[in-house]
Amino acid sequence: MDQNKQNKGGAKKHGNFSKFIRKTKPKTSVKPKEDKKEVKKKQPHSTNRPVQDEVRINKYIANAGICSRREADALIANGEIKVNGQVVTELGRKIMRGDKVSYKGKLLKPEKMVYILLNKPKGYITTTEDPFERKIVMNLVSKACEERIFPVGRLDRNTTGLLLFTNDGDIAKKLTHPSHNIKKIYHVVLDKPLTKNDLVKIQEGLELEDGSIKVDKIAYAEETQDKRQVGIEIHSGKNRIVRRIFEHLEYNVVRLDRVSFAGLTKKDIPRGKYRFLKEFEINRLKMLG
Repeated sequence: MDQNKQNKGGAKKHGNFSKFIRKTKPKTSVKPKEDKKEVKKKQPHSTNRPVQDEVRINKYIANAGICSRREADALIANGEIKVNGQVVTELGRKIMRGDKVSYKGKLLKPEKMVYILLNKPKGYITTTEDPFERKIVMNLVSKACEERIFPVGRLDRNTTGLLLFTNDGDIAKKLTHPSHNIKKIYHVVLDKPLTKNDLVKIQEGLELEDGSIKVDKIAYAEETQDKRQVGIEIHSGKNRIVRRIFEHLEYNVVRLDRVSFAGLTKKDIPRGKYRFLKEFEINRLKMLG
């Protein structure tokens, strides 16, 4: 009985964390007619519309898939880019979506932005190529689209779970830069039960060899009595950080599964399979940070 009370207390402290997962679908509700009218009135006055009609020329070139933004700046500086038939050398210049940009006489067309969510299986390396011909995550999404996509961040070879792929450099940078504090949730299975004392130590913060680390949330798996199973919510992007947290307290991680990334979840994605993000999910990612 005491143990059950303690578990209930932990649940209150950490919130609804039993399944280590977040809902992805927004609540659907029918708005009153008055609200719809208000939205229609406000839309024409949106200050974001002019910005959406123009884009930096180096981003436009990079989105066409011929080079990076930095390399695009070099092409512009060397006078190798034309806009509407005229050579441009001004770095940082913005162009309208309807402008015609050409390189070496060929008209450039920006790639369609693609966002793919993979449920990574064990044994795959998060890289775009491997000289030792080991299994890489790109093999799992090679037939997904014609666009060149790349993984956002990385998962260890033996770590399973959510991995996002895209050709949207802005989104990728936002989701990996520490300043945006992107949340990840992991389901951890340890080689032995995690003591309550060590759980508290992790919650309060640990001092590792590369600095201090504190998780956002940690809780036992409430649907089982197995104290080897733990859920961790964390925003740090340090290498192998979840494994190192437990190794610091002399636990070995038997299984590590990322069940949530930036609010996205594994729902309806079998292990080794993927799906394309929905429009509302893409918009939500763009609003992060």
